[in-house]
Amino acid sequence: MLGPVFQALFPVVTLIVIGFAIVRRGWLRSEAIKDVSNIAFLVLAPALLFRSMATVRLGDIDFTPVGVYFCAIWVVFGLVMARHGFNKRAAVLALSTTFSNILMIGVPLVSMTFGQEGLITLFALMSVHSLIMLTMVTSLIEFADARGSTDARASGGRLARIAGFGMTLAKAARSTLLHPVPLPILCGLLYSVTGLALPSTLDKTLALIGSAFSPLALMLVGATLALNKSLGHLKTGLTLAVTKNCIHPLAMFALGSLLGLKGLGFKVMILSAALPIGANVYLYAMRYKVAEQEVTASIAASTLLALFSLTAVMLAVSHIGQ
Repeated sequence: MLGPVFQALFPVVTLIVIGFAIVRRGWLRSEAIKDVSNIAFLVLAPALLFRSMATVRLGDIDFTPVGVYFCAIWVVFGLVMARHGFNKRAAVLALSTTFSNILMIGVPLVSMTFGQEGLITLFALMSVHSLIMLTMVTSLIEFADARGSTDARASGGRLARIAGFGMTLAKAARSTLLHPVPLPILCGLLYSVTGLALPSTLDKTLALIGSAFSPLALMLVGATLALNKSLGHLKTGLTLAVTKNCIHPLAMFALGSLLGLKGLGFKVMILSAALPIGANVYLYAMRYKVAEQEVTASIAASTLLALFSLTAVMLAVSHIGQ
């Protein structure tokens, strides 16, 4: 059982190590990391997200297990937000405990474990995973930002508070809509509704650009690890990793069992919940300059912990009935 897990995780660990090494060797300077992350966040990620959404056919997919998966996400997300408060840092930490590395780890792992039938369920999750999760977190962060900037102006009477809340909503909505993550997702979804296929030249171009996102993002994780000298963030990072790798799949199992879910779709969703933290969370932390060290440590810890936690989860789901 360790074989498929190792095969799926080895490229991820390798890319993080490469990012760590290129900084320690002096091939990438600390002041350049922000520029590289901008390329990943503003160019590579939008191409990947638009193409993923533009080529999906939502009407052909059973979303029942996926719906339960998001219920489990919201349970864990809400608990983390309640612990850390309603602010940008809490939103990013909560995202790290619920956002799975589906593309780089989930696809090869599910393919090797459950075959093409399992991938269909996983692709159902992939079709809405980024759309729901990243749009939700972007909205929370932008709302928290907008609230902070309007609180001072809204400190007055009742009408002033209502006006301040309206300004907060308007600013958050605008920032969310024009954000480089939700915008390409929504554009891709709208394109998919037309039923048109992407022109082959455009499709190949987007595929080429998007394929560079995951490797670059993971190397950036390693690069940031190389720059961090403090060990104070490691405890928080490990807590986030344990929450993602262990608490998240347990919440999915509990909710699914409560609702009577069985079969392959249920197994794939439990395995998806047990996947380590996706690199997208790091880019959010970098962009908003919040919880960067904790998120970096959590991604590395979560990926290493997955060698053992994923193996345990795969053994457990093998005993779930059809």
